[in-house]
Amino acid sequence: MTSLKNFLNEEGQLKAFPAKRKMKVEALFYLAEKFEAGREYTEKEVNALLNQWHTFGDPATLRRELYDYRFLGRNPNGSRYWLEEPQPVHEEI
Repeated sequence: MTSLKNFLNEEGQLKAFPAKRKMKVEALFYLAEKFEAGREYTEKEVNALLNQWHTFGDPATLRRELYDYRFLGRNPNGSRYWLEEPQPVHEEI
């Protein structure tokens, strides 16, 4: 994703979470691609996956943003997460 190139290291990990909304949404689209459709994840598994794809040590913020922007769904107590279907589209966000 070339629009994120300034935010990614050589391994494709986010070095920082963008402050500007447009780039933040791009980063969320990028991270959402790392999740497997049709699979449920525990909070611990979501954090582990996110930790593989960022270097700034804040999976809670990323998890919350993915949920708030409707990339991820979760059950009421937050013990299970899944990739929302359909995924958001750029024009809707």
